[in-house]
Amino acid sequence: MIFLDRFSRIVFARAALVFLAATLCLGSSSRAESESAAPRPNVIVVLADDQGYGDLSCHGNPVLKTPHLDRLHSQSVRFTDFHVAPMCTPTRAQLMSSVGALPSGAMNVSSGRDLLRRDLKTMADCFAASGYRTGIFGKWHLGDMYPYRPKDRGFQDSVVFRSSYIGSAADYWNNDYFDDHYRFGDEIRQVEGYCTDVFFDEAIKWIRDRRDKDEPFFAYIPTNAPHGPLFVPARYREQYEAALADKKLDEDQRQRLARFFGMIANIDDNFGRLDKVLEETGLRDNTIVIFMTDNGGTAGVQFYNAGMKGSKIQLWEGGHRVPCFVRWPAGGLDGGRDIDALTQVQDILPTLTDLCGLEVAEKSQFQGSSLVPLIRGDNESLDDRVLVVQFSRMNVGRPNKDDAAVLWRKWRLLRGNELYNVESDPHQDRNVFDEHPEIVAKLQKHYDQWWAAVEPTLDTFQPSVVGADAQNPTRLCASEWADVFLDQGVQVRRGIERNGTWHIEVEQAGRYEIALCRWPREADTALTASTTPHTGEDCFFARGKALPIARARLRVAEHEVEKDVRPEDHEAVFTLELPKGKTTLRSSFHNEEGKELCGAYYVYVKRLP
Repeated sequence: MIFLDRFSRIVFARAALVFLAATLCLGSSSRAESESAAPRPNVIVVLADDQGYGDLSCHGNPVLKTPHLDRLHSQSVRFTDFHVAPMCTPTRAQLMSSVGALPSGAMNVSSGRDLLRRDLKTMADCFAASGYRTGIFGKWHLGDMYPYRPKDRGFQDSVVFRSSYIGSAADYWNNDYFDDHYRFGDEIRQVEGYCTDVFFDEAIKWIRDRRDKDEPFFAYIPTNAPHGPLFVPARYREQYEAALADKKLDEDQRQRLARFFGMIANIDDNFGRLDKVLEETGLRDNTIVIFMTDNGGTAGVQFYNAGMKGSKIQLWEGGHRVPCFVRWPAGGLDGGRDIDALTQVQDILPTLTDLCGLEVAEKSQFQGSSLVPLIRGDNESLDDRVLVVQFSRMNVGRPNKDDAAVLWRKWRLLRGNELYNVESDPHQDRNVFDEHPEIVAKLQKHYDQWWAAVEPTLDTFQPSVVGADAQNPTRLCASEWADVFLDQGVQVRRGIERNGTWHIEVEQAGRYEIALCRWPREADTALTASTTPHTGEDCFFARGKALPIARARLRVAEHEVEKDVRPEDHEAVFTLELPKGKTTLRSSFHNEEGKELCGAYYVYVKRLP
């Protein structure tokens, strides 16, 4: 109880001071107001990509070593029954908005369903509105064009790459984890070094600058590692090749696991660097540090999964139960303590709102709950909550009813016909659906009501905006084709015979230039040509396939137009008048016989003067 009393005193003292500052007379100077209030905590959220619950040595992994994250674990409040979506974009939307994946609009990794609704305020919006400097360093994956970019969603500073992973269809051509091109706000720059190192380097420089300027900050560091492709510096890979040498694995398994563990070891080393900087700068005690991951594991789950069944994209516990460590020494969140209550990623924003005293006008948006009562010791505050885990699958698009996990206490209702108790059956081997009809009825009723509320909006796509002063031209990528999956760089190289429709919104009526491309402009390659192979530090990208494109077609708004393609053309360009408003855009490339080959994987839309 000493810990709890200490925490309560700090929280209530801060609240009282903030209240006194708010009630000072209007003539008080801003300096006097800031001096009368307790120092606001800084916040750092580190989110690893595809690292599962078992991919930490503090969670029992017998080979992987994560000493710096283990140290954080020993110093943190740990939420041990913490759940996210089984896939990355939905989790990121839930984290940023405290709104469920389906109602947020960002329910899939691509297919036109990865854009966070424009009317939702983000975590960065909330911190910026309360006077914090906000920065993101890594993977955003909630929209690459205006008005979905980090800079449009509350982040004042950003160093990011496009879309789902480095080397995706939407990313800068030939990015391969080493010496890549990143977006610094609106500017694209090439930076030497391994991607995870770069993101932490930039975050650390930014944090030092905030300290020097005495600015409270919110830093979001969502790494792309250990998401595939599994590219990693040789010294990390070799370390785990040796560690796994005596394990009963075939060579392919050993290589994949060595690379995967090496990527996590690199994250751990970078977190250690960050923590050292917090200590050196005197920021550690009054900085809230959160470490979590975005879904269940991938390459590591067959080796060690902390006793759970399931992995990324699955509804078993291993698909969505992840680590969540929270440390704030000045606020009493230290010393190491487990909280086993059922919690979820939507709870993070309401919790930070309470801990930091954020001035949030949009609290009615929150679908999560503040975890501060649990931290104080009120273990019954969320005892009867029921949670739903559901997302949009890449090969389906529109979510289906009952393709969900419904969680209550230690009960899990899966797909509407399986029931498990993960306290007595953590591996979910025994379906007790028929033995507990009353629990099934309770959870099914909750789900049916939840589904009835979200189902009407499932066919509403968030449109890509073109013709805006804030971004002109706009590049559309095949990753946003509605309910069509083409998000991988290798799919573009192979010339996959696939096509789809973009939902767009023309922000201003006018004359537009629309360029259809087989390759992104930075590849500087003709429509009919192949691209050269690419050899990186830890990869080889094969030659891109040449397609016999002879004609290009475009349908947008009321226009249906086409033109011949010459061998030397890099793009097929159309100039059209477009009215203001929402519409669709579809393109296609054809051979000389008129057969459709594919859609244009990249389309550049520019409003002309």
